[in-house]
Formats: sequence, structure tokens, C-alpha cells
Amino acid sequence: MEDGITGLVAVTMFFAVPLGGMFTYYRIRKLRTEEKLAAIARGVSVPMEPELSQAARSRRSGILLVAGALGYMVAFSLIARNDPDVWKAVAFGVIPLALGLGFFLDATLVRRDLHA
Repeated sequence: MEDGITGLVAVTMFFAVPLGGMFTYYRIRKLRTEEKLAAIARGVSVPMEPELSQAARSRRSGILLVAGALGYMVAFSLIARNDPDVWKAVAFGVIPLALGLGFFLDATLVRRDLHA
């Protein structure tokens, strides 16, 4: 019977956590929009934040993915000094590392296309 409860909790969390994140993101955006509209209605000058270019977004994603992958790989490498089987976990750090390098390549190509 406990396996059924564990499975139910796992499936519920699998769907509840992303839905909670999406709801929170939506709510924060809505509150920021309402705040800006209220300030505009009172006559306050509200500076509009410029949108990031595609190259800047790719560069930011690349930095975050590469830094996260390197941190993951270093952490599990330190653990692997005592347990050699952990090197298999270190290998999974190559996935976000490759994604981050791909974002850097995308940022470079977008920037080159803009200058051409």
C-alpha cells in the first residue's frame, strides 16, 4: 500500500511543482504590470526596461549553464575521491556544459549576423 501512496505523491508533485512555478511567474508579472499602470495613472514617470537582444539572452543562458555544469562536475568530482562509482554522475555534467557552449555559439553567430 505504501508504494501506491509514494507513486501518487510523486505524480502529484511532478505536476504540482511546475504549475506552482507558472502561477507564481504569472502573478509576479501581473503585480508588476498593475504597479506600473498605477504609477502612470498618478503621473509618475516609469522608466521602461529595454528588452535584451537575442545575443544577450543566449550569452546569459550560456554563462548560467556552463557555470552550473562546472559547479556540478566539481562537486561530484570531490565526492568521487572517496567513491569511484560517482564518476558516472560527473559525466552527466557534460549535458548542461554542452548546452551552455551551444548558447555561446548562438550568441556569437547572432552578433556576427547583426554586424553583417
